[in-house]
Amino acid sequence: MVKREASYVEVLPFEGFGESLTYRLSSHFLERVRLGCLVRVPLGKRIVTGVVLGMTDSVKFDSSKLKNVVDLVLDQPVLTKDLLSLSSWLSSYYACPRESVLEAMIPAPVRRGMKIKQRRLIEISEPMEAAEMESLAKRAPRQAKLLAFLANQKLPVPRIETLSRLQVPATSCDALKKKGLINETSQREERLAYSDNLSGDEEMVDLEVELTDEQEIARNAILEKMKTDTFSVHLLKGVTGSGKTEVYAKVMEKTLRKGGGVLFLVPEVALAPQTVGRLRARFGKNGFKTVVWHSHLSEGERLDAWLDVARGDAPIVVGARSAVFAPLPNLQLVIVDEEHEPAYKQEETPRYHGRDVAVYRAKLNDAACILGSATPSLESMRNAQVGKYELATLTKRVDDRSLPTVHLVDMRRELLKTGFTQVLSQPLRDALRDRFAKREQSILFLNRRGYSTTMLCPECGFTASCEHCSITLTYHRVGSRLRCHFCGYERPSFRHCPECRSDEITRRGTGTQRVEDLVKKAIPKGRVLRLDADVMSKKNLFRRALNDFRRGKIDVLVGTQMIAKGLDFPNVTLVGVVDADLSLRLEDFRAAERTFQLLVQVSGRAGRGDQEGDVYAQTYSPESSAIQFARRSDLDGFVEEEFRQRKEFGYPPFRHLVRHLFRSRSEAKATFFTEQWSLRLREIVDPTEIEVRGPASAPVEKIKGYYRFHLWYFMHSISKSLPKIINLRREFPLDEEVSDVIDVDAQDLS
Repeated sequence: MVKREASYVEVLPFEGFGESLTYRLSSHFLERVRLGCLVRVPLGKRIVTGVVLGMTDSVKFDSSKLKNVVDLVLDQPVLTKDLLSLSSWLSSYYACPRESVLEAMIPAPVRRGMKIKQRRLIEISEPMEAAEMESLAKRAPRQAKLLAFLANQKLPVPRIETLSRLQVPATSCDALKKKGLINETSQREERLAYSDNLSGDEEMVDLEVELTDEQEIARNAILEKMKTDTFSVHLLKGVTGSGKTEVYAKVMEKTLRKGGGVLFLVPEVALAPQTVGRLRARFGKNGFKTVVWHSHLSEGERLDAWLDVARGDAPIVVGARSAVFAPLPNLQLVIVDEEHEPAYKQEETPRYHGRDVAVYRAKLNDAACILGSATPSLESMRNAQVGKYELATLTKRVDDRSLPTVHLVDMRRELLKTGFTQVLSQPLRDALRDRFAKREQSILFLNRRGYSTTMLCPECGFTASCEHCSITLTYHRVGSRLRCHFCGYERPSFRHCPECRSDEITRRGTGTQRVEDLVKKAIPKGRVLRLDADVMSKKNLFRRALNDFRRGKIDVLVGTQMIAKGLDFPNVTLVGVVDADLSLRLEDFRAAERTFQLLVQVSGRAGRGDQEGDVYAQTYSPESSAIQFARRSDLDGFVEEEFRQRKEFGYPPFRHLVRHLFRSRSEAKATFFTEQWSLRLREIVDPTEIEVRGPASAPVEKIKGYYRFHLWYFMHSISKSLPKIINLRREFPLDEEVSDVIDVDAQDLS
């Protein structure tokens, strides 16, 4: 029986009505268009791009009115079969339009049909006789010069670089080509991210490492499950420096040899260079190509990475959360490193959680998923507790290295000793000087940019605040500017109070710029570098900085959360946490969890080499349970206590949390519609199935000129309960000046 080709396709346009439309395939496209292909179709008077989601050889209506597919953007599908299924689930689970999911899955240069970069090469077609060459040199000396150069080349050479080097115009080259004396060909020029060794990749030598007993047990448990070719999730809980990466690598090795693809997720773009360097050093010699995938790449780098993956040329993909959509054709292993990190949650539509999407994608592929962390999220710990995840534990550091000693510095006592508030305590300053004298390196962590957090007038109480957001402006020393870290608004700093004209207006609070200055004063001869979003905005600056630190060109690194986890520097023996209480002061039920995770993670940067490490954590709340558990690296004790409290109040991981946020430039309208929605919702939902809390103003009530009010919904099942809210939302009339956002499994509650 001859298989009939599909004559009609269901296409979801990116700029359409939020639903798929049916189009006819002309004979030219019958054998070329497949599921997941990117096509150009007419929509009204426009030609738009869309994805083929379905194919059929018949329709139940008059097909004569259907329009034809205009063009096929790429000959190969842009979405694999599992990604098509994933897009449907993601749209349903996170209550977002499917077209926004597809836009997130397909990189912009691919959607636009951006062409690959071609390199033009030239070579001599056949050598000229000496007499002919002499004659050419008299008539056209520059042509002869180019021809003589090419005669000595064994391989084709780049056209542009050759002409530039020889100072020969393009017209001379074209004339020789017209005469048939030289041949010109084109070759794809690949733009491979992180191929310049700025990250010190050449130093990441692939050493044969003998696994510890604990690592061996963890690896064998994962590989045993993988033998069955069925879906499994493994939570790899290991103290900092215990060699989780080595376990990943051993499992990757087996997977790659079987012809499987590997997806390796990291929470921050900053962690990608180190991971890529290690994997290229380890697997590159065996012909397994590793590509980078994240939003900070150039469009050319993203396009070439996508092509390498889609064509099966690169079986290893390393990247931040968007890499979960890499079109690996034979995905067998998914690794989510530092799985606890809130950075895996996308805070714009589609508001997916990279870790959870990674688990579901592994399920679609009957693949193994490894979630690794020294401080796993309570959601993952709960899944391991109830048997959904397999648990493997690494309790010791590699080579039995000891965990760093954590010293809690009670800043209340420091205040009593000196009579004034200090940014760097005396014990921390002494420790910095001691490490500098020993030629050892230090890291200081403060998760707050800028120099001071606010400007305050003690005479009248004026505080410099953002005009568009309900937060204070942060003072930045460079340029003497006040900036809002929410909307980007900035203005010159005040010399006098704008309210009472007092000269006493002062700067309060501490940011990384101020810490940097104080460290330079404490060790004047020390080489100090600050790493935060303000100084790392240019491409490759972060990689260069970490490479310099690895090579010992920097003595003290001062930074925000981008240096708090995952980085491995053997000569770091001191870590200082300037304000350990900062995350405890958040209006968030996860405040204790975030504090515990951050302290343990940043402490883990110390003592990873031969020397023992010390951590100085400055705090005004040393009695806090999160800080005490972190000081002892007691994850199990912290989890037990936090579980007890979360269960009592019905917080995640015992129920799902959905945040519903209403926004408007009119405070009155935002308040009114939030309250009306709340009343309508409570009329129809069963409080035992969906518990509604609110409405209330958001902790940051105004951002970018929009007033914000929210409600929280607690439910045991998203798939069962959320559709009831979505259906009501479709019927509920909102004012055109009011918008709302439904955030499933919300992480940011500000």
